[in-house]
Formats: sequence, structure tokens, C-alpha cells
Amino acid sequence: MPIDWGHLRRLADSQCDLLTRRQCLAAGMSPDALAWRVSSGRWSRVHEGVFLTAPGRRDWHGRAVAALLQACSGGPVADAALGGRSAAYLWGIDARPPRQIELLIPEPRRVTPPAGVRVRRVSRFDSVVHETAYPWRSTVAATVLDVAALGSPLDALSIAARAVQMELVGAGELSQELGARAGHRHSKVLRRALGDVATGAESGAEVLYIRDVERAHGLPTATRQTASDQGSRRRHDNEYRPYGVIVEVDGRLGHEQWADRVKDGRRDRQLLAEARLTTRIFFADVAVEPCRTALEVGAILAGRGWMGQLRRCRRAGCSVGA
Repeated sequence: MPIDWGHLRRLADSQCDLLTRRQCLAAGMSPDALAWRVSSGRWSRVHEGVFLTAPGRRDWHGRAVAALLQACSGGPVADAALGGRSAAYLWGIDARPPRQIELLIPEPRRVTPPAGVRVRRVSRFDSVVHETAYPWRSTVAATVLDVAALGSPLDALSIAARAVQMELVGAGELSQELGARAGHRHSKVLRRALGDVATGAESGAEVLYIRDVERAHGLPTATRQTASDQGSRRRHDNEYRPYGVIVEVDGRLGHEQWADRVKDGRRDRQLLAEARLTTRIFFADVAVEPCRTALEVGAILAGRGWMGQLRRCRRAGCSVGA
């Protein structure tokens, strides 16, 4: 049988220049021909049964697909997929590729991973793997919750908010996936936060502002993510329209770019000309001192006509009313 080079080329193009031994033999290549490709240096062996047709390629995507191909059994249905931070990078949720590649396989399977690859067995494999996205990977909802379990509660809130605001997943989908899991380490905080994320909170810091500053202390409810008429394509995190007060929550933890800060300051001054006051809340204000922050925001609103009264929250030592 002649070798179907066109088929192999199409496969390699879709697999980061990689082919498996099984694919080569199915396309008509003999074991000797395959061995010659490697011994002559035209191809290189990446893992057992996985070959790179463009020797020298060393990018992350190539390493990830090579690990995936080595783990897949070659059947008609995918029985391995990228998960965790590897899937988060593929979906665009994480900006940087992880050092360690993570693979998911069904619970009954056993796979010996190559160096630099972690394999995790999951009982709901078919439910958590996306049906069409290649390289095979976990769904966005499953990916978000897997990564959320790795860090702090704030980290969990941040990745959930980021994925929703990127329009990669809905808050309802995250809630459904969370409900299908038993014992997620941040299930309590995520369940409480997903409703706020759905209304427009764009980061973990914004969720904390809504929950631990505004709501916990009886501040009026702001309008979230209102379009700004100052500056291009910008939105206001929290706008208290009756009082002409805007609260922007900056959760960037000191990584602000100078140009961004200049633009923010210019927009704040433009809004002041319209008698709209902007105050900026930072990560530590909501994560470390939410009660003090509530007092300060309450004083600003009171100075502009708010007649309400702050209340103490459930935190020990809350400074409101002390």
C-alpha cells in the first residue's frame, strides 16, 4: 500500500508537526521506513511512539500535544486531555504557559507520564472534556474550577470572574459544574460570589468589594460596569448615581502600567468637572481592611447626600459603630 503522505501532512499540521507510530502505520508506512526517518535525522522521537516531523521545534504547544498523543490510546474517542493550568493557558485564561503539563485520563486508565508531565485520573472524564476543542482539553467550567482549587479563595474568585468577563463561560455553567463536584475547597465562597460575577464584577477584588465592603456594611447598591462617557471603551466598576460617586476597584496588586495610571487620572479629573467624584479602592482595602474601607466610602456618600447608616459586619473587631 502506498504511503498516504497527504493524510500524514494534514495530521502533522493539526498536531504541531507531530505524528504517532499508529498513525504512520495506518497511512501505509512500514516499521522500517519509520525507523529510517528517525535514524536519518529527518524525524526525531519525542516519546515512545510519538515523532516530531520538524526536528528542533521546542515550543510549549508542541510539548503539550506530544504528551497528549503519548497518553491517548488511539481509539475512536479521546481518552486523554489537557487539564488544569495547561487547559487554562489553551483557553486564554492564563497568559503564561505552565511549567508542568497536566493531563486528565478516565478513572480506570493507567498511564506512565514522561518527565515534566502530570497525569490526573478523573471519574467524570466525559463530562469535563470539551467535545471539539483540540488539543483535547477540559471544558472552560471544569478548567476554571480545577485551577480555582489550587490557590487561595481570592485566587478562585479572580479566575472565575476573569473567565466570565472574557465571555468564555457563563456564571450558570460554573454553578452547574460546581454542583456536580463534591468537596471543592472553595465551594462556599464561589457559590456566594458567582451571582456577583454574573452581574459584572471583573476580578476577585471587585467581588470582595461587593461582598465584604458594600453588602456586609449596608452601603447602597451600586450599578456595576456602567459605560463611561469619558475615555474610550472604558467602564466604571461601581457607580452610585444618585450621589455622583464612582468607586473603581484596582486589583492589580502593584503591577499598574504608568500609561494606564495616567489615563485613569485624566478620566478622574474629567469626571470631577461634571461633579462626579471618583475614588479608587485597592486590593489591600478589600482583602485586609474592608471595614475601614466601608467607613471611608460611607463618609464620601454621606457627604454627597446619602442618608443611610452603616452597620457592623460579622467580622470580629469590625470598626463600624465601634
